[in-house]
Amino acid sequence: MNIVLIGASGYVGSALLKEALARGHRVTAVVSNPAKLAAQPGLEIVKADVLDSAALAPRLQGHDAVVSAFSGHAQAEVYGYYVQGMRSIIAAAKQARVPRLLVVGGAGSLEVAPGVQLVDTPEFPAQWKGTAEGAREALQLLRAEPDLAWTMLSPSAHLEPGERTGRFRLGTDQLLVDARGESCISVEDYAVAMIDELERPAHARRRFTVGY
Repeated sequence: MNIVLIGASGYVGSALLKEALARGHRVTAVVSNPAKLAAQPGLEIVKADVLDSAALAPRLQGHDAVVSAFSGHAQAEVYGYYVQGMRSIIAAAKQARVPRLLVVGGAGSLEVAPGVQLVDTPEFPAQWKGTAEGAREALQLLRAEPDLAWTMLSPSAHLEPGERTGRFRLGTDQLLVDARGESCISVEDYAVAMIDELERPAHARRRFTVGY
């Protein structure tokens, strides 16, 4: 497929880039700093401001799908920056009439009990709260879109470097926990699940999650 990957040089984006290229997809990487990416076969690197939807839209046109790994981690005001960026990406995707938009979500909006989301529990780490609340808002923005063909993939609570095993479980809106009571997924296996969804759509206009 011919896809756009927003945030391809980031923590999750770099794993998605590696997985997509390994499977033979052609990737247009939209990044703020092209120097962070090395040239590779099948990769086109494009500099663009994600917050400028009018400038971003032409970059998305003509592709089979857009995968967004946009993140506000490096910003001082994470929540506002993330939500602004997601609004821009959604607007650009609609303007470009891309067939599909796949979004990297957060674990914070997953339920740990009926009606209780992880981000609202006392144990949720303060340093990730802005990003988690931004991702929760992004999910609401997507759910409010009547026509956009979107999918969001939320990771487990701990998304860490590890192995690409290809063995994991999928869920919907509840946090996945293993037999030891842990909620984990490697960033490599997260990328497998996302590119699986790209190739074989199973969660149109829905959020889903992945974990061990």
